[in-house]
Amino acid sequence: MFIRFYRNSFTENICKICGAKSKTISSIIGVCVDCLRRNPDALKIALKTHKKSKSKYGLPSQPPKDKDGLKCSLCANECVIPKNGYGFCGLVRNINGRLIRLAGTPSKAIVEYYYDELPTNCVAEWFCPGCTGRGYPKYALKNGPEYGYYNLAVFYGACNLDCIFCQNWSYRNLTYNLAPTMSARDLASKVNEKVTCICFFGGDPSPQIPHALATAKMALKWAENRNRILRICWETNGLMNSRLLEAATKISLKSGGIVKIDFKAWSPQVFKALTGVDNSRVLENIKIVSKYIEERREVPLLCISTLLVPGYVDEYEIRMISRFIASIDPEIPYSLLAFHPDYLLTDLPPTSRRHAYNCLKIAREEGLKNINIGNIWLLGNYY
Repeated sequence: MFIRFYRNSFTENICKICGAKSKTISSIIGVCVDCLRRNPDALKIALKTHKKSKSKYGLPSQPPKDKDGLKCSLCANECVIPKNGYGFCGLVRNINGRLIRLAGTPSKAIVEYYYDELPTNCVAEWFCPGCTGRGYPKYALKNGPEYGYYNLAVFYGACNLDCIFCQNWSYRNLTYNLAPTMSARDLASKVNEKVTCICFFGGDPSPQIPHALATAKMALKWAENRNRILRICWETNGLMNSRLLEAATKISLKSGGIVKIDFKAWSPQVFKALTGVDNSRVLENIKIVSKYIEERREVPLLCISTLLVPGYVDEYEIRMISRFIASIDPEIPYSLLAFHPDYLLTDLPPTSRRHAYNCLKIAREEGLKNINIGNIWLLGNYY
């Protein structure tokens, strides 16, 4: 039934630049991937969707760069915020010439949490200690899945991207309402004897990273006092402030956790069309995390993932991302994730099986040795 619904629900759309027609051209984006990569006017069309997305919440459609504004350096966007304006994430304001953080400090973050039973469906579940026992006994309680234990899943209610396909798009409402809130101390207190890992995600932890770091440090102190395993993991778009990303990486390195970076697209134009933001700092930040890979080989420190958005994150994008990863270390785990339509990007089908397995083949051709296809149940013969 799931597959039949998708199979019958998608029609061909037309690129506004070249006139090409395909099921894998989105009318929401408005142009095809070839035009995005070759024609500057195509990106201008695609960015109109971000104006629609962000204006609903009263936020700028791109990271502001006002020449008379105040600079926020908490994430890689480095917004320069105009007087009485907001940063791209919605949590920072320039109020009469003073930069005010509305949330994301150790005393207050917009955040929700829940206990996720292990083994869980995270990006790194195919090699993480909690799901597989890898790194036992230093980083895992059992030589296999940690049944009966939990991941404290920390969902931050803000993001420094504007992914038009976001599958966790409800974070936008949390940002808008600036609620619910919790201090780092209160959040750390949610760790108990049955919690063996914490995963910070969202949204993204980047706009509220001081809160996440404070939470992680307090929770680890609790665990160390009891001689308990507590892994700290991050699911991020890779656009953290580089210095703070390095601090987060060191926490994961020591605790047995994993830094999971979602690399949306290789081509800057495709990345920006999908997210509203530039991608150069993602490459830099992957290199920062990779400096620590050699210090802990038994559990991979870094995992990279890419969502296979039909028609846009195509074989070229995967080849170039794979080549980049392999140039750093071919052992870095890489997960190719199946897409399903969500948020604004609802007129594309889920990822086809052929697309996913062609990309798997390409990643191997580029030298990667640890590759996974995630959300495999979504794959079908859609295009």
